[in-house]
Amino acid sequence: MELHGNARLTPIQRREMVLRIIKDGWSVVDAAEAFNVTDKTARKWRDRYQLDGDEGLLDASSAPGFVANRTPEDWEATIEDLRRNGRMTSTDIARVLHLPVSTVCAVLARLGIGKLSQLDPPEPPNRYCRRHPGELVHVDAKKLARFNRPGHRVTGNRRQNSKGAGYDVVHVCIDDTSRLAYVEVLPDECAATAAEFFKRAVAWFKRFGIKVREVISDNGSCYISGDWAIMCNDLKITHIRTRPYRPRTNGKAERFIQTLLRQWAYAAVYQNSSHRNRALIGWLDFYNHHRPHGSLGHRPPVSVLAD
Repeated sequence: MELHGNARLTPIQRREMVLRIIKDGWSVVDAAEAFNVTDKTARKWRDRYQLDGDEGLLDASSAPGFVANRTPEDWEATIEDLRRNGRMTSTDIARVLHLPVSTVCAVLARLGIGKLSQLDPPEPPNRYCRRHPGELVHVDAKKLARFNRPGHRVTGNRRQNSKGAGYDVVHVCIDDTSRLAYVEVLPDECAATAAEFFKRAVAWFKRFGIKVREVISDNGSCYISGDWAIMCNDLKITHIRTRPYRPRTNGKAERFIQTLLRQWAYAAVYQNSSHRNRALIGWLDFYNHHRPHGSLGHRPPVSVLAD
């Protein structure tokens, strides 16, 4: 049972007040004063109790019993059918049925199928982990705005910005088994830049005794380029691409980027983007050598290499 947010009495208190009026002979005024409500409220609960008994002491729904402009049920059924079976967008449905798009959107939202993703049951988690370090590494890139003064996240003033400063691109490479990560902040995400970054990442992993055999990426332009293909061929590394519109397939890189942004990029007050970028080295050393990782039994990534 849900009480109205401003209700002064619970159903038990309403029943007690009503019984004092009906059985004990209290006047409505006296009962209302005793329970700190108005005479009108006391009469309302007395009348409801006499009409419906204890059920009448429950809060009634505030929803209107009739909506004048509501879409007829047969139209709603047609809209639902076109959505579920025809996989049509709200715009297409509106065009076919000669209805306003806003009406179709309201119906779809009411039916809980406003997004196409809501038509199918949620996919079960696809969790996997390679057995040995280097069997698979994940790569990804994330743009970060440059700035020459602390931004609105710190000052709260959106008028003071660094408009025109451009963007840095954070390139990440993370091992699937150990979660050991290599990161660089570079000026762009061009094919040649991404390929050279990955060469340096492979060399860095080699220092830990890790030989990279496969790499997985999304379908970003730098990862489907000829430069990337040639680089993978030269290093004898197999390139795997995620399914289109399935970023969860590269979830370890996506999740690492979230951690990176939260605990490094947005975690401190930096005077400018260069100051922020210099802080990356220390944070990355902390992440790889000291930070407990939940999926590794709360051990740091580098500890897995000793297993």
